[in-house]
Amino acid sequence: MVELTIPTLLALAAADSVNPCELAVLILALVAILTQDPRNRKKVLLTGLSFTAAIFIMYLVYGLFLVEAFNTISSIGAIKIWIYRIIGALGIILGIANIKDYFIYGGLGFKTEVPGKWRPSMKNIISKIESPAGGFIAGLLVAFFLTPCTMGPYVICCGLLGNLGLLASVPWLLLYNFVFVLPMIAITLVIYLGFTTVESVSGWREKNLRLLHLISGIILIIVGTLLVFGII
Repeated sequence: MVELTIPTLLALAAADSVNPCELAVLILALVAILTQDPRNRKKVLLTGLSFTAAIFIMYLVYGLFLVEAFNTISSIGAIKIWIYRIIGALGIILGIANIKDYFIYGGLGFKTEVPGKWRPSMKNIISKIESPAGGFIAGLLVAFFLTPCTMGPYVICCGLLGNLGLLASVPWLLLYNFVFVLPMIAITLVIYLGFTTVESVSGWREKNLRLLHLISGIILIIVGTLLVFGII
């Protein structure tokens, strides 16, 4: 039986955490609050952290539902034999899609990011952030928009946690989601401390957009391949 290990979990969480979508929504949130009150660094800190906390909570909830779903599916003996290979194949497909965006960004008619039709609604929600409380509420809502481009590694992780049961999977999900939001926390802190600006972070993201897709894709293909062959 394939079991999730900490190195595998960290690899999946790392692939998720460097996803350009995640960084983009935080940048939009910080821009929104800075536009309204550019000198209030404390407000920027609290809003950024509350926005991040909301996404952490929502993804934890998503994870619990996914683990329970996989636990139910894996209880069927015939399916249990193949479930890890299917999860591994999913990882390989998602990895290839991310690497595609490194070589031909947006090619083949899709990008591994938030769907274009969803973006106006997401930006509208984020633009209304005026306080830490507003940042938290916006984070809860925006977490839904992030699912198409960030859930791939998470689904793989939750699939591997399915045989542990709901309660036993909680510490693993907490660790995964902490790693997932770590870049958001770091960006919020460095902007609050004045080490950089939102504009600089946004510019860095745009400059390295393709590279982030490449890193995420390589990690997913490696983990997926190891799962397909039962190595992890």
